[in-house]
Amino acid sequence: MIGVQDLRKGTIFLEDGELWRVVEYAHVKGGRGNATIRVKARNMRKGGTVEKTWPSGSRVNDVRLDHATVQYLYHEGDVYFFMNTETYEQTAINGLKLGDAVKWLADATMLDLESYEGESITIELPTSVDLEVTDTGPGFAGDTATNATKAATVSTGAQVQVPLFVNVGDKIRVDTRTGEYLTRV
Repeated sequence: MIGVQDLRKGTIFLEDGELWRVVEYAHVKGGRGNATIRVKARNMRKGGTVEKTWPSGSRVNDVRLDHATVQYLYHEGDVYFFMNTETYEQTAINGLKLGDAVKWLADATMLDLESYEGESITIELPTSVDLEVTDTGPGFAGDTATNATKAATVSTGAQVQVPLFVNVGDKIRVDTRTGEYLTRV
């Protein structure tokens, strides 16, 4: 058991038989009475997000996940396949469980697979990935006084704002937490 005041972004807990990951956390103190803890939590099995509120001092069941290093192989429809690098065992995960992480899955990417009681729950992405730009408009510097950007589509299909000097075929490094361009590789 863990006190709700100890919940932070990324913490996983068990409530009503469902696994939840904290997306946002807020400690709310009114004028009188006890404080309340308000979190936005994502259902790890179904993918939905809800807001939960508890009075300060309440407790929830904390969960410890098992971790394994896996390599992304391919996807068929909304099912993504990964291979454990130690046992060569393949695991399939529904895209709903992965959420926005699918935007950054490039072939042969090494990831951390999180599982609970033998059930694959989600993957942990590296902080940055290198992707190839497949489509972008021309960059005209013109009369820009600040850092101008343009939209670019990368090899995974995600949209990224890049500087004007980036062209089709360039490899760029993208931050997977924010989706921001970091540098040209």
